[in-house]
Amino acid sequence: MIRLVQCVLLKKEAPGLDRAPYPGELGKRIFENVSKEAWQQWVRHQVMLINEYRLTPIDPAHRKRLEFEMEKFFFGDGSEKPTEFSAPE
Repeated sequence: MIRLVQCVLLKKEAPGLDRAPYPGELGKRIFENVSKEAWQQWVRHQVMLINEYRLTPIDPAHRKRLEFEMEKFFFGDGSEKPTEFSAPE
């Protein structure tokens, strides 16, 4: 049976994640309020942030920055693209 959530990003009911994608309270909030489709949007955005800012997810400071951006992406004003970012053609 598919678990539906009222997705905070898509502003509609959609299939939810199978499990919390991140540890702690933030992971719980994401599990309860973010759809699979919205999570995939975050994954693409996160890859862009990692590449553009040359972040290393194993670095605690970089992980903290990604966590901050993740919270903004889903529950804040949105995570901005780097000003120098240009999408591939």
